[in-house]
Amino acid sequence: MSSEHRIIVLGAGYTGMLAAVRLARRTRRVGGRVVLVNPSGRFTERLRMHQVAAGQELADHRIPELLAGSGVEFVQGWATAIDPEARTVTVDAGRVLSYDTLVYALGSSTDTSLVPGVDEYAVTLNDPRAAREFGARLAVLAGAGGAVTVCGGGLTGIEAAAEIAEAHPGLEVTLVCRDVPGAMMGEAARAYLHRALDRLGVTVRAGVTVTKVLTDTVELAGGELLPSGLTLWTAGVRVPQLAVESGIATDARGLVVVDAGLRSVSHPEIYAIGDAAAVRQAWGPVHGTCQSGMPTAQYVADAVALRLRGKQAKPFRFGYFHQPVSIGRRDAVIQFTHADDSPRRWYLKGAWAIRYKEAVSGSPVKLYRLSKRMNVSATLSRGGRATRTPAAPTH
Repeated sequence: MSSEHRIIVLGAGYTGMLAAVRLARRTRRVGGRVVLVNPSGRFTERLRMHQVAAGQELADHRIPELLAGSGVEFVQGWATAIDPEARTVTVDAGRVLSYDTLVYALGSSTDTSLVPGVDEYAVTLNDPRAAREFGARLAVLAGAGGAVTVCGGGLTGIEAAAEIAEAHPGLEVTLVCRDVPGAMMGEAARAYLHRALDRLGVTVRAGVTVTKVLTDTVELAGGELLPSGLTLWTAGVRVPQLAVESGIATDARGLVVVDAGLRSVSHPEIYAIGDAAAVRQAWGPVHGTCQSGMPTAQYVADAVALRLRGKQAKPFRFGYFHQPVSIGRRDAVIQFTHADDSPRRWYLKGAWAIRYKEAVSGSPVKLYRLSKRMNVSATLSRGGRATRTPAAPTH
């Protein structure tokens, strides 16, 4: 009888890549065999898609090259079904892969179903090809002195609006959002952010709701029409429904409900990480960001390795540490936070913030390469006192 332990990781985003590489190294001596499944052979740096949308080129990283020497087997294709009872994953409705442990890391994407016209007339940062085409069209629109609307005042929307305005000063850039941009920040950091957006010429329309996106306009509640040669949509998040369709316990949003060890409460041989998991800490729910996702990947890789050695990992602990925001290529602001992501007094701005953000939020490729050879921590904070008591999962 084979002692091989089959581990499948679904999704090769930031968290899935780290989990696969770290799992392969940590379980190699105890019979671990890791398979990574992803629809594309290209690794997408989601945190930098706003740069692509502004017309910049990023390095082209191929997943097989990133995995070279790690021992991870790469299977390119869509995971179309999970059978938790048989412990199998179907890829592209044909190939069936068996697992002993499954790591669900399918992430999230921008929700285009919330407002009429978004799916048809707006562009999202979900697809690198669409973002690249958007960037090419920006250059033409800028030459004609056109208008661009960025919908959504979260960090993605803020960074995208600033990046576009800086790269194309001939454009009229409007950021439309329900709340004030940087609402989660402290007053001083938020004021700095607003001054920077104003300096770049970004018009902020806060406290308004988009009701429809049309070919060359954006309709606001009340009927006002904003001219918009191009519209970028960054508001709303949705996750794949694969877990729901497979009978795995999820919350109302489709996130896999996990226990304190990030194991599915309905199928403990399944772990969920990153945006795909409904993770709670004593201070409250963890919201999906790279800052929280990478620690879940690190934790699960180590927890699985411990389990294969007959040991048990301590409960997952995480606390937020900062909110890093780039404001174009030549400015940034960093709001430091408490474990629950509420702002502290301290923040960084300008040149120091640029250096800091590049150090902590730069390309993860170096982390993946180092993780093939050694333990490299992706966790900035375990939350201190705020996370010492494990939180019970909620459905």
